[in-house]
Amino acid sequence: MTISTIKVSAAMGETYSTQINCSHPFVIDQPKMAGRNDEGPNPLEIFLASLPACICAIGRIIATQRRIPLRGMDVEVEGDIDKDFLMGKTTEGRSGFTEIRSFINIDADMTMAEKEAFLNDIAARCPIADNIKFESVITPKLVDSLVLNN
Repeated sequence: MTISTIKVSAAMGETYSTQINCSHPFVIDQPKMAGRNDEGPNPLEIFLASLPACICAIGRIIATQRRIPLRGMDVEVEGDIDKDFLMGKTTEGRSGFTEIRSFINIDADMTMAEKEAFLNDIAARCPIADNIKFESVITPKLVDSLVLNN
C-alpha cells in the first residue's frame, strides 16, 4: 500500500470569501441572497461537486485500463441538508448531508448490465464516495500562525 498526502490550504479575511490554494487556486464564497459577495461556489456545492468529478475521473481511468470506448459520462448529484442545524437554529439532527443521490449516464456501447458493473467498479474505487460513505479521521489542530506554501 502506498499512502500519499494531498494538501490544500485556505485563507479567509474579513468577509466570507475564502481563497483556496491548491494546484488550481479558486475562491469559495456565500451567495448574494445570504448577504455575501458571491465570488464563487459555496462549500456545500464544492463538496457535492467533488463527487461527480471523481466519478467521471475514476470512470475514465477504468475505461482506459480496460480499453472500454467510453465516449463520456454525465453525472448529477443532489443532497439533502438541514440548514436550521447548520445555522444554529436547532441542535437536533446533524450538520452534514442526510442523503446524497447521484444520477449517472454512461455513453458507451455497453449493455445495461455492463454499465451497472462498470458503475459498481467506479463506486468502489472513487475516494470521494469512500470518504462520504465511511468515516475518516479528521484532526483539527490549532496553530499560532500558518505558512501557506502549496
